[in-house]
Amino acid sequence: MGTLARKLVGVDADKLIEMLNRALADEWLAYYQYWTGARVAAGPMRGAATMELQEHAIEELEHADLLVERILTLGGTPLLSPKDWYDMTNCGYEAPEDPYVGVLLEQNIEGEQCAIQVYKELMDFTEGKDPVTYELALQIMTDEIEHEEDLQALQEDMSLMKQRQ
Repeated sequence: MGTLARKLVGVDADKLIEMLNRALADEWLAYYQYWTGARVAAGPMRGAATMELQEHAIEELEHADLLVERILTLGGTPLLSPKDWYDMTNCGYEAPEDPYVGVLLEQNIEGEQCAIQVYKELMDFTEGKDPVTYELALQIMTDEIEHEEDLQALQEDMSLMKQRQ
């Protein structure tokens, strides 16, 4: 990051880089949770759920890329080891040990709700101080909100399907 830009950021850059790395850990783990869940999903609405999980996996990977670029721009080093993902995560990882679609949806909804909170905290930390990171957090949070809505819509569809049987 350029000298003037770093000065204008006006926030503790080391703390911000740590927050971004924690979010990066979450995105990598979310990617893997979605990717794995899409492959093992079983039960009603499997096809629709699999498509949604695959789409979300791709978007989580895109978020990771955006976060890495911002960390580098701020002069930081992104997490370099998968072990670090577990050490730094805010939201954790829910292995899809029960591949039932309803369970997978619930696990991923909880993950999205955590992610929404993480990006809200990033926005609060950077608001009025670092417009670039603020906008990045807003962009990713908007996607996470959409993911939560998509998953909850599938959950509602499953519930309606069960009621009709």
